[in-house]
Amino acid sequence: MSTTTNGTDGEATGGRTGGAGWLGAGRAARRAHARAVTHQAASVLLGYPDETFFERLPLVARAAAELPRGQARTDLLEFCEHASTTPETELAEHYVDVFDLRRRRALHMTYYTDGDTRRRGHALAEIQRVYAEAGWRVSARELPDHLAVMLEFAARGDAEAGWGLLVDFRAGLDLLSRSLAEYGTPYARVVDAVRHTLPAPRNADEERVRRLAAQGPPAEDVGTEPYGARPRVPLPRTDTAGGQG
Repeated sequence: MSTTTNGTDGEATGGRTGGAGWLGAGRAARRAHARAVTHQAASVLLGYPDETFFERLPLVARAAAELPRGQARTDLLEFCEHASTTPETELAEHYVDVFDLRRRRALHMTYYTDGDTRRRGHALAEIQRVYAEAGWRVSARELPDHLAVMLEFAARGDAEAGWGLLVDFRAGLDLLSRSLAEYGTPYARVVDAVRHTLPAPRNADEERVRRLAAQGPPAEDVGTEPYGARPRVPLPRTDTAGGQG
């Protein structure tokens, strides 16, 4: 899988080296590292702002500051500054208010593609299969399609498979970004940092976003029973400390 993106930290992805010989390989390695740092930072920042979140925040800010200059770096640093200067209880209340399923600001990516239909259970199982093939385990308290979980997998599990999942859910990410921007929350910057690591959207992707914005996700009173879990309300707190088995 190979492509180009708009951000400095994501100009080449997948298996392409970006040039011939050792110089091209070195550039590709640096880009892959920057992409992994961006994904890991965003994974932490999209978790529920509990005590662990604030303990990790300085480390995330330092890692983001070392990224190559570009929009992803700017977006992450701006959010870190916001989070570090906002009272903890205020940020926690804002998080619960922002990521509201009913207002199409969900962090669960299959919600955008499958809504509350039987297909969502199968989509969740497919994501779980990708994790399992890479030897990656997800905490039992989280659904595998939570964006923070996907991002940690892309950063620390299997970069190629994780990047592929993010590309597959590009329309959901774009709609989430639009909804967050319309709401006026700084969390939009974190999602945008992730989008800067992905290829530019194709016409088909943009059409899917327009359709989702107009019609909303598919609806059916089934939920996620085929997978064996239901999303909790409010949205679950994300434990980004999961890892490989």
